[in-house]
Amino acid sequence: MAVVSDPISDFLTRWKNASRARKEDFTAPFSRVKAEIARILQQEGYIWSYEVDTSGTHPVLRVKNKFAGNRAVVTDVKRCSKPGMRKYVECDSIPRVLGGMGISILSTSKGVMTGAQARKQRVGGELLAIVW
Repeated sequence: MAVVSDPISDFLTRWKNASRARKEDFTAPFSRVKAEIARILQQEGYIWSYEVDTSGTHPVLRVKNKFAGNRAVVTDVKRCSKPGMRKYVECDSIPRVLGGMGISILSTSKGVMTGAQARKQRVGGELLAIVW
């Protein structure tokens, strides 16, 4: 497997590509942050489920995509904070995605959470991605 400089972007790109290709599920190398992002995506209704498969030499994250009829539930994903250019936001400047039709995902001092949860808890953090 190739060395990936941005594992979160790799995970989000695998998810977007699998959704557009109408794949039922996909795998990605496991990390705690990616598992937390998958938990948020499941909680918000963008994926059916996820699980950690430790049967191989390296643990992998198995994600089951969600579709509405023939179309994927996710329209697009944008990675905001990148390794070369981190993007931090205060709780008052967390973006609302498409007027509430999408979600923003943040890494805060209280863990990985959606923008709405961060606003409610009055914490800012690193803006990882927006999903709609």
